[in-house]
Amino acid sequence: MLADAELAPFWLSRPEVPLPPQTPLRGHHRADLVIIGAGFTGLWAAHQALDDEPGRDVLVIDASGPGDGASGRNGGFCDSSITHGTANGMSHWPDDYPTLHRLGNENLQGLLADLERHEIDARWEPVGELDVANAPWQLEDLLGGVSLLEQAGERVTVLDRDAVQAEVASPTFVGGIWRHDNVGLLDPGRLVAGLRAALVRRGGRLADHTSAEGLERTDAGVAVRGHGLRVEAGKALVATNAFPGLVPAIRHHVVPVYDHVLVTEPLTAAQRQSLGWANRQGIGDSANQFHYFRLTPDDRVLWGGYDAIYHYGGKLGPAVEANQPTESMLAAQLLGCFPQLEGVRISHRWGGPIGTTTRFAFTAGSRWDDRVAWAVGYTGLGVGATRFASRVALDLLAGADTERTRLAMVRRPPVPWPPEPVRWAGITLTRRAIAKADRNDGRRGPWLRLLDAAGVGFDS
Repeated sequence: MLADAELAPFWLSRPEVPLPPQTPLRGHHRADLVIIGAGFTGLWAAHQALDDEPGRDVLVIDASGPGDGASGRNGGFCDSSITHGTANGMSHWPDDYPTLHRLGNENLQGLLADLERHEIDARWEPVGELDVANAPWQLEDLLGGVSLLEQAGERVTVLDRDAVQAEVASPTFVGGIWRHDNVGLLDPGRLVAGLRAALVRRGGRLADHTSAEGLERTDAGVAVRGHGLRVEAGKALVATNAFPGLVPAIRHHVVPVYDHVLVTEPLTAAQRQSLGWANRQGIGDSANQFHYFRLTPDDRVLWGGYDAIYHYGGKLGPAVEANQPTESMLAAQLLGCFPQLEGVRISHRWGGPIGTTTRFAFTAGSRWDDRVAWAVGYTGLGVGATRFASRVALDLLAGADTERTRLAMVRRPPVPWPPEPVRWAGITLTRRAIAKADRNDGRRGPWLRLLDAAGVGFDS
């Protein structure tokens, strides 16, 4: 099944999606605003900065190539939630949650309006999300959360075994819920390409393969140092997500965990018919170690998740992007869910880093009298939330008192991760406890209950 699969993100490896890299930057340069990181956060921030001030000189630099971080390696689920789901939002910020829910919905509508305004064909599909249960305890948990979703204004359909299998034909599904609103699917590669092209058309500057190695405060603002590079700017916005930050607060509050993804070859007509899946929903199962899966626009199956891997010291890069045991396990789990796909070939496999905070949602902040701001740590639900978080970071840079900056999730940072080796030991213990809970009908042991009581956790 995995033989000859290309080790590359499917979204970034298609000739029909133009992702020409911009020339690396060297020498001494100036800008009004320098943005470090050209993923979704950095690109949205650049566009919003130009919306605020059309003549602004905005420079976006990135240490890698187009979309090479989480922005080009995710599943393409785009949710209105900026809190990693309703339950997580209500748990951490109950007083603010009505505002957070509204702002999330407004952000998604703004994102869709921006796609139209900038003529970006991201292949948006407003299909909703199907949360499925593979065991009775998972279904019980799903049904227990329906009232929270409905209180938040969500439109939800509850599906029993027959109904869920009428939607998508899998022998493992015992039930589920279908969230109809405020979540859909898109093509992350096309979104990256479209945002980059639109930024250049608007006069923004992009530089790939341009590393930022240090930040310093200057009389006129800030300076970014790199190999053979110095950029002086009035303001700087750090949008590096899972990658080591130039700001100590980022290094303390975000850890990288690796998620792995498989994509099949295009399904035959018979294979496609065998799945049902006429409504093309994005799907997530409901174990603690969960999968997410969807159909691509050309009818491949994307299958990812389950095993969130932390490498000691937060190791990142090509050396940890391939993981044969995890990929083989994912392939077996894909066929366990859809045995009718026996014989299908995997065309692409890859791993990508998820920036994870202890409260699962992004964190933002500023320093040096608001000359530097950041927005990072989306914990696997950042396709939509990045646009909102970039707006928060720009508000912080401006020193503006806004509805966004007054939010508790902005004013109070998450609990920091402990230093190594305690960090690695704690994450390893948590992963084992999560796996044990799944084997024990979801019952959480003492370690997980302690983390719940402390308001911290580990997730992908």
